[in-house]
Amino acid sequence: MNKIKVYQYDAFSDTPNKGNPAGVVLNADNLSDGQMQEIAYRVGFNETVFVVKSDKADLQIRYFTPGHEINLCGHGTVATLYSLKSKGLINKSDKITIETKAGILQVDFFEKDKTLYVLMEQALPIFKPFKGSIEELSYSIGLNPDDIDTSIPTVYGSTGTWTLLVPIKTLEAFSRMIPQNKLFPTTLKEMPQCSVHPFCLKTIKKHTHMHARHFSSPFSGTIEDPVTGTASGVMGAYYITYITPGMNALELIVEQGDEVKRDGEVHVHVTKKDNDIKVAISGTAVYTDEITIEFK
Repeated sequence: MNKIKVYQYDAFSDTPNKGNPAGVVLNADNLSDGQMQEIAYRVGFNETVFVVKSDKADLQIRYFTPGHEINLCGHGTVATLYSLKSKGLINKSDKITIETKAGILQVDFFEKDKTLYVLMEQALPIFKPFKGSIEELSYSIGLNPDDIDTSIPTVYGSTGTWTLLVPIKTLEAFSRMIPQNKLFPTTLKEMPQCSVHPFCLKTIKKHTHMHARHFSSPFSGTIEDPVTGTASGVMGAYYITYITPGMNALELIVEQGDEVKRDGEVHVHVTKKDNDIKVAISGTAVYTDEITIEFK
């Protein structure tokens, strides 16, 4: 039997057991795809992240849910880069590049109030229309059709990972949500493997701008992601596209995780030039635990 250490970091919070937990394996060069998948399944977090060597960037990061590999994970990237930087395993002072299945992305580091932050570039945003039934969609997340705000569009969006962005009228509706994840593939006919990301322009905290929850695809092996980096990034692109199309730059703070008592915050940075939208997110992380996994 082989043994490997998996470090738990909670991203988008500086308090252990808040924010979004990620498993981090810092040296995965000798692991096969199957072993990575087994480890991710055994750890059981929404994502477990594996750092491997790259001949295209400073390092490569691979992301596995308990069910399958995905292209990009915001909280997993923040957790991993926070770990590498805080352990002194990244010598460059402020910028590195990472190879992901969503492309080669730039990552920056900065400190604010003596706290280390990771700022990660995301892939260029893409939107596709949702042509399914709003009634079926509302039922799949435990709501009524009139809970969904139809004054702005429900769309699929991606800055590296696809999700369905669903505008919700009230904060109160978020406490009533009960995801029926098994219904998602038939409800999301255009993208059956997509996750669902309800959001609201009303917030709990005064300094934040958007509130959200994130319900996983049933193929991922999880139910809900507490605080999502890639979905928050595409929310920023959605905001500047559909809500404030006249703006060329904005910074938003997305709050998430309150309903599952793992609240955290994602800072979203968006710029637009000639309709070319660039998105980055930033956040901190905290070391929480260490897990030893035995595998064949």
